[in-house]
Formats: sequence, structure tokens, C-alpha cells
Amino acid sequence: MVLLTGEKIRKSYGTRVIFDDIDFSIHEGDKIGVIGVNGCGKSTLLKIVAGVGSADSGEIITMNGMEIGYLSQDPLFVEGTTVLQQVFKGENPKLALVRTYEEAIGELAIHPEQTDLIAKVAKLTEEMNKEELWSLESEAKTILQRLGITDFTLTVETMSGGQRKRVALAAALIAPVDLLILDEPTNHIDHDTVEWLEAHLSKYSKALLMVTHDRYFLDRVANRTLELEKGNIYSYQANFTKFLEMKAEREELEAAGERKRQNFLRTELEWVRRGAKARTTKQKARLQRFDEISSIKAPEEKQNVELSSIGSRLGKKTIELIDVCKSYGDKKLIENFNYIILRDDRIGITGVNGSGKTTLLNMIVGNLEPDSGTIERGETVKIGIFAQENAEMDERISVLDYIKEVGEYIKMVDGKISASQLLEKFLFAPDMQRGPISMLSGGEKRRLYLARVLMESPNILFLDEPTNDLDIETLMILEHYLESFMGAVIVVSHDRYFLDKVANRMFAFVGNGQIKQYEGGYTDYHDAKMAEIPVYVAEKVQKTETPREKSQAPITKMSYKDQREFDTIGDVIADLEEKIEQCQKDMNACTTEYTKLQELSEKKESLELELETKMERWMELTELAEMIAENKGSNDK
Repeated sequence: MVLLTGEKIRKSYGTRVIFDDIDFSIHEGDKIGVIGVNGCGKSTLLKIVAGVGSADSGEIITMNGMEIGYLSQDPLFVEGTTVLQQVFKGENPKLALVRTYEEAIGELAIHPEQTDLIAKVAKLTEEMNKEELWSLESEAKTILQRLGITDFTLTVETMSGGQRKRVALAAALIAPVDLLILDEPTNHIDHDTVEWLEAHLSKYSKALLMVTHDRYFLDRVANRTLELEKGNIYSYQANFTKFLEMKAEREELEAAGERKRQNFLRTELEWVRRGAKARTTKQKARLQRFDEISSIKAPEEKQNVELSSIGSRLGKKTIELIDVCKSYGDKKLIENFNYIILRDDRIGITGVNGSGKTTLLNMIVGNLEPDSGTIERGETVKIGIFAQENAEMDERISVLDYIKEVGEYIKMVDGKISASQLLEKFLFAPDMQRGPISMLSGGEKRRLYLARVLMESPNILFLDEPTNDLDIETLMILEHYLESFMGAVIVVSHDRYFLDKVANRMFAFVGNGQIKQYEGGYTDYHDAKMAEIPVYVAEKVQKTETPREKSQAPITKMSYKDQREFDTIGDVIADLEEKIEQCQKDMNACTTEYTKLQELSEKKESLELELETKMERWMELTELAEMIAENKGSNDK
């Protein structure tokens, strides 16, 4: 079923065309990732589809009664609203009813003696029962807890930017909509939360349209990809990895078509030059065909961000951390940390939000002093910092002048290039270079800032969340550049793919000021961490050796233990399902006791984990029983 169609959508900013009469559609069950370089219009497209932005021309046609949910990169918040009030602030009638109920409960807690409030809460409770909305509230609280928000009474103005983004994400996920639109949902959330969100959206039953630069996320969630390129839109029935293959095929077909066109034009041009005269209808048609084909616009030559290694010489002494400690109040972030940064180090830093990752970077580069311990830096050390927030830019000056502030030319391994040539390698065409910085999109400003950092020729490079707001194409070239970078690289990132590509050593903040070291990239770290979890959890992720693997001899009978388990496992599964159902009912009835709700949520998750393990075991035993029946049948013959 088609949920939404875009017809002849056109959008431009001044002389810059973003969409050139594009057509697209979204179907029921689609989980679409939108791909494209910064400035191609990804966020603009999402806003137009969501109805919070407008196109210059064209039309968005939606299914009757269709509900759309939208999470922007910078969600709006109303001061004074609590976490739950913010979650249920949408225009959907069901959300509005839950929000009204939450507000009434809040008022009653302040004025328990007011009879009109008691009556109001009673009436709203009746309506909630009638609409069966308790599960919606319970689900919202569960999602908030999984996103790291446990105090639902906090007001939004007292929360950090990352916490507010997670509240907005919960509001988007809980909304009963037909199409959910998410703009950078993985930004500023830690790895564990991203993995939970990945699993949640993989099971999401409604249509999904999203922009994210997390390639693992796109691979595991998306079943369709829309690519925006030079004002056009291309649709691929594929996740990210398959999209790369299909895009290469499309570009090869376009190139082959252009070669055929050029060959035809050369042949026809020779015919015209020989003095062919348009005396016959056939000759006139041939000339007309020549004119038509020669007027076809050739595919633009693909530009890439290509940058050979830039860096200055790094001496023997780099940066040494000796017994470094840092706390904020009673919260211990780093305790007695020791490390010597090696000349070719590739270090990835991971940990939950607020654990101290950026604090460690700020101390190493000298922006923050440790409480105790020392940090020694070698004389030849030249630090480059690509921070979470762009360095202050005078947006009135041109893009080229911003880079020229560092220098007119830059030395590369393979020669010297001008500031303008460097910008072209970063996909800033000459007309964009002459324009003011204020005309750039947020992602383009990040790319410009990265170009400036690299132009300063650092020999130790610090990247703090470099993948936020950078397009995938730029990320891939940055990854390639870092492979040949002549110096050390230290990265704080929530992008698992980027860490796998760049890091060969991981520092994990594990709590109470401790930083644990793992060899390898993110996947190696994740596997090692999983191996450290308790046995009762590890049993779930380990493959159970089946009797078939133990012996290749035909099996004609179950062992006593297996037979007994097979006879009883159905009852065990039914019992677990009943317990999960009761747990959900208890959660629905628990509206204000947040501690109890959290306990119930953890209990339910544990039961679901046990149920999943039992179901896997039931499948193994069923396969074994079928194999025994087959073996007996063969023997009877």
C-alpha cells in the first residue's frame, strides 16, 4: 500500500537547486535510509515530507487519515514541562489524552485536597481505561529507561542537550503514527543505546524514513535506500551495503550509455561535416536526432574528497599521561590513568554519555587541567582538534577566505596545493568558495571545519564525535586519509563502523574512574566485553552443540535428559509467556511508582531473555526429534 507520494518536488535556495522536480513514494513496511553528501537536501526532504517545510513547487500526496511523526535534529522544548509531558505533547488525540492525564496527576500531587482535581483525575482515568492507553504510557516509560532517562519528573530545562534529544526520541518512538521520520536519531547517544534502538526499529511495524550516518545502523534497519545527488533522487531496494553495489552498477551503466552517446555523436558529426544536405525527409530526421542526442546532458564527472597525507614531523617524545585524576564533585571520572601516546597510535574511546570521554581529550590537549597527575607534551607535538562543535566562524566571510586564514598554500606528501584546490577536494566548487559561510548547510560547515583542521598539518589528531553531521562519502574519505596519516589519532565516537575502520586500540570508560584497554576496533572490543559477562547471560549467545555435531553416526533415540526436557519444555514456555503477560499488566497498572516500574521492566526483560533461550532450545530438540524419526524410517526400510 502506498502511504505517501512526492510529485515534481522542486526546492532551491537562491541560485542553488536542491531538488530538481523529483518523484518518490513511500510504501507500507518501508524502512528507508536517505543518503547523500552534506548540502544535498536530506534534512530538507524530511521536513517537506513531515509537513514542517515547504517545496517551491510540486505536491506531497498522503493516504487519507495518515499520521506522521517527526524527530528533527534540534527538537523544540517548552520550559516547565516534565519528561512525560514532553513525550506526550503531540497533536495525536491519544497522546493528548495521556498528556492531559499526566498533567492532572502532577497537579493533584501538589494539591491533593482539591476535590475538583480528584474528580478530574477519576474522569481521565475512566477515559484512559476506555481507550486502553495504559500500555502506551507504560511503553513510554520503558523506552525512556532504555534511553537512560529514569526520573520522569525532571523538567526539560534542567536536562543536558543529550538527555533532551533522548526524550524527543522517546516521544517519536511512542507516537501512534503510520510514518515515522527520524533526522539523525543516533547522534549523541552511546553504543549500547544505539544497539537497543537498532533492535527496536528492526521490529518496528510502521514505515520509517530516516537520515543517519551510522552505516551499521543503516545495514541492520533499512530495507530501502533513497540517494540524493545533484538535484536528483535514486531509489534502491537495499540496505547500505547492497546500495553501494547497486550504485556502482548504476554509475557504470550511465558511463556506458555516455560512451555510446559520444560514439554516435562523433559518427554523425563526420556525416554532417561531409556536407550532408537536408534534402530528404530521412536526412532531416537524422539531423533532428543528432540535435536531440547532442542536447542530452552528460552525467557529471563524480567528485571525491581526495586528500593525501598532511602532517608535520613528530619527534620521539609525544604525550605522556602520568597518574591523571579528574572528578566533578562526588563523581569520579578518571583515576590514576597512565598512558604514553605512540607515534602511530589509532585509539578509539568509548563509554556512556557523561563518563568522561571528552574530559580526557580536553586534558590531553591542554584545555583542562587534571585534579592531580601530570601530562607531558613533546616539543615537536602539533595538535589538531576536530571538536564536537565547530570553532567560531565569521559567517560573513567567504569559504575561501576562511581557509586562507591558515595559509595560501599547503604542503602535501605529493606536492603543494593552493587553498582553493584543497577546497575543491572537499567538494566546494568555485562558486561555493566565493560565497559566504552563512550560505552553507550545517553539514557543509562541518566539512569546511574539518578541511581547516587538516590544513594546519597536525601530527597528533584528536577527533571528538567526528561523524556527527558529516556525510557518509566524506567519512569514507576521512577513513582512507587516516590510514596514511603520519602521526597519532585519538577518536571519541559513537559510530561503530568508523571505530572499526580507524581504531586498533580501544579505551573503554567502565565506571568509577576506571579506563579499560582493549586491542582492536569496536567489534573486537564488543566481543571481548561480551566474553566478560556472567555465565548465565553468556549461555544465550554461545552456540549450543547439538548431538548431530557431536557424532556423525545416525541417532535413533534421545538421551533420557533430552527426552525429559523435550516432554516438559512446552509447559515451561507457556508458563514464561503467562509471566510476561502478567508482568505487562502490572506495568500498565503502575502509573506513578517509578521504582516499581523499573523493577517490573527489568523482570520482564529477564523473562523475555529466558523465553528466547527456551524457544531456541525447543527448536533444537524438535529438529533432533525429526532427525531421529527420519533415521528410524531409514532403518525400517
